[in-house]
Amino acid sequence: MLKIGAIMKVKEAALVQQAKELLRACLLQVPSLRMERESATAGQEAAGADFAISTDIQGVKQRLIVEIITSGQPRVARYAINQLAQYRAQMPDCYGIIFAPYISERTAEMCRKEGVGYLDLAGNCVLNFQTVFIQKVGAPNPAPARRELRSLYSPKSTRVLRVLLASARQDWRYQKLAREANVSLGQVANVLQGLRDREWLTDEGDGVRLSAPAELLAEWSSSYNFRKNLATDYYSLDPPDKIEQTLGSVLNEQGIRYALTGFSGAARVSPAVRYQRVMAFVEAMPEDALAHLKLKPVDSGANVTLLTPYDEGIFYGSATIGNLQVVHPIQLYLDLRNFKGRGEEAAETILEEVIKPSW
Repeated sequence: MLKIGAIMKVKEAALVQQAKELLRACLLQVPSLRMERESATAGQEAAGADFAISTDIQGVKQRLIVEIITSGQPRVARYAINQLAQYRAQMPDCYGIIFAPYISERTAEMCRKEGVGYLDLAGNCVLNFQTVFIQKVGAPNPAPARRELRSLYSPKSTRVLRVLLASARQDWRYQKLAREANVSLGQVANVLQGLRDREWLTDEGDGVRLSAPAELLAEWSSSYNFRKNLATDYYSLDPPDKIEQTLGSVLNEQGIRYALTGFSGAARVSPAVRYQRVMAFVEAMPEDALAHLKLKPVDSGANVTLLTPYDEGIFYGSATIGNLQVVHPIQLYLDLRNFKGRGEEAAETILEEVIKPSW
């Protein structure tokens, strides 16, 4: 059985080989370009680079130096860009290229500003040297990037994100953040590392502060799936407001956590919202409560949806509006974004009028 160190070397070697093949495929698109040779490094001056290729473009020599990184997030990429700058200081005629499993939009912008090329496993690239300009953008993220997103937006990780987004102006020490989010110190450390890699976190004295809440919420909303929650549909003859009032009264009496979301929540935060469907997260729904509410399970034509949350973090920051519990605006935004049309419009209204002013 291979040891961990050996496995890592195998993976790194595979990544180098993929980088070489993809770079060759890109360069072959240029009829006037000829690849002369490939070396393990760029020579004595840039012995730390992963590999280099010498090219000839109608008699003009160009050396390409490739720096391979295992993550294309900004913090990691910035270090690689600095490495390439050092190589270029010693070899002004070289052109630096970063290769990663996936290059984020922010990293791509960094590369363009620094005059560095990039390439990822999906084939996204910008190569701009001599008379050569190759660009491909918009290819879907490869599996490693999806795994990275799943890690940052896993149920317990999102407990930390909710705390940070709800108090974006606040500095947090690790232990205090772990207590507030009800997770381990290790979980906090992993989440904060992911945010550091994206350069969305700043160190403030003895603590940390979220520096890019809008970027974080945008990325989270793009990966958030409302269907992770268990939804049960019902029909009631009562109007939405009466259903909600009865629901709140019954659950409060029994000490069961609940919080309105969807358009039910949006109507409390932004009163102009009109709706016909009640939606709420409920920790547990006793049979006697269902009977009291006169809710009938249905497969179609529902006007009430009760959700069993995928994680208890859903309830973080819930507040009483009127006499009913409503999810925090961050959770409300995430849920509404999953409903095309009016849901997205309501989400944007809450973002602009409620969430952003708190940042």
